[in-house]
Amino acid sequence: MKPIRVLLIEDHFLARMALQSVLAGHSQIKVVGEASDGEQGIEQFRALKPDVVVLDLRLPRVSGFEVIVTLRKMAQPARIVVLSNYHGSEDIYRAVRSGAMAYLTKDASGEELINAIRNVARDLRYLPRVALDRLAERTPAVELTPRESEVLVCITQGLSNREIAEALRIAEKTVRIHVSSVLDKMGARDRTQATIYALQRGLVHFD
Repeated sequence: MKPIRVLLIEDHFLARMALQSVLAGHSQIKVVGEASDGEQGIEQFRALKPDVVVLDLRLPRVSGFEVIVTLRKMAQPARIVVLSNYHGSEDIYRAVRSGAMAYLTKDASGEELINAIRNVARDLRYLPRVALDRLAERTPAVELTPRESEVLVCITQGLSNREIAEALRIAEKTVRIHVSSVLDKMGARDRTQATIYALQRGLVHFD
């Protein structure tokens, strides 16, 4: 099994060394590059094409939020783990909505960082309970029909309308109606926000 190739984007030298030390002990993970600011991180991603990017949000030259948006627009979109001192619900929401697949605060354990990298490398989200709790205030209560619940599960798996239609054996037009109803009931502007809500409330669980 090939190791997961990781790019670190962190402006503090000692923090990068600490991350290197944590990740070096795991044969399944290989740090292939480092960057000390957002602009350099984008350049490194283009050159190295890593499997996973671990980045801070507070970066010089180009902010972490801007880096996330830029990397997600690449021909080969980045799988991003945010590791930040920012604890606010708005910061977490902005990062996930921009395209980050995992969000950890810097007091997270090395084991949790490893788990996040492994999950993200498999195209799975990783939002620990503390991050989900911070997002609770953004998500109103809602009751979904059984079919809408099935559609929501598919949404959290990142399936397109066509893929949902095939999975549930219903018409794509019907899927669009259900998706619209789910977003409306949840007060969600898009699928990412609906996914955050579903995870926070325990409507959907990732193994």
